Amino acid sequence: KEELSAKQKDFFRSREEMSERMNALDKEVYRLGEQKKKLEDGIEGQINYMWDEYEITLSDAAGLRNEEMNDLPAMKREISGLKDEIRKLGNVNVNAIEDYKNLMERYTFMKTQHDDLVEAEKTLEGIIEELDTAMRKQFTEKFAEISREFDKVFKELFGGGKGTLELMEDEDILEAGIRIIAQPPGKKLQNMMQLSGGEKALSAISLLFAIQNLKPSPFCLLDEIEAALDDSNVGRFAKYLHKLT
Repeated sequence: KEELSAKQKDFFRSREEMSERMNALDKEVYRLGEQKKKLEDGIEGQINYMWDEYEITLSDAAGLRNEEMNDLPAMKREISGLKDEIRKLGNVNVNAIEDYKNLMERYTFMKTQHDDLVEAEKTLEGIIEELDTAMRKQFTEKFAEISREFDKVFKELFGGGKGTLELMEDEDILEAGIRIIAQPPGKKLQNMMQLSGGEKALSAISLLFAIQNLKPSPFCLLDEIEAALDDSNVGRFAKYLHKLT
């Protein structure tokens, strides 16, 4: 459970980081999109201007060639006329096409990154959902096993009675608390916290051994665990320890 919980936290943290990156990329994609639109509008405006003023298309303008001229006065008049035409064109960004090309490449790259992040987020959400389902199933199964084993050990250590584990009311079983319900022989069923000191200790020992029985560890160090027990309970405790060894 702890290992799965750690993995779940890692996935949630990764998803938050991916979400932050995705938000940053969203802003960058939007900014580049606006800049792209501005350049497109500028280019379209210049193309329209050439057509309105000179009735030539962009491809026609690109194909124009200056004819060789030998008449100096005529060349000066041509230059003057061209300058007037240039002034009429207004401010023109001669690098607009190259800028547009570079911008489109970056826009395409950022859009691809954005789409990849969106897809990665969906994948992470799917993995998290699978892990969550697996953890809930495993927790429910193991909790039921421990509860059954706890009742079994409880009966041996108390010489009868009944012990059970209950989940406190919560929408999420992975975050719910656990309530230990105990019924020593001759007493009513009640919360472990309402028992005497010795009964609390023996109930806790029952839960410890229930977990140990289901998932044995190489060794278990018990430091004066029987201190709160009376003579009869100490005897049953010692007998149970002897059975385990």
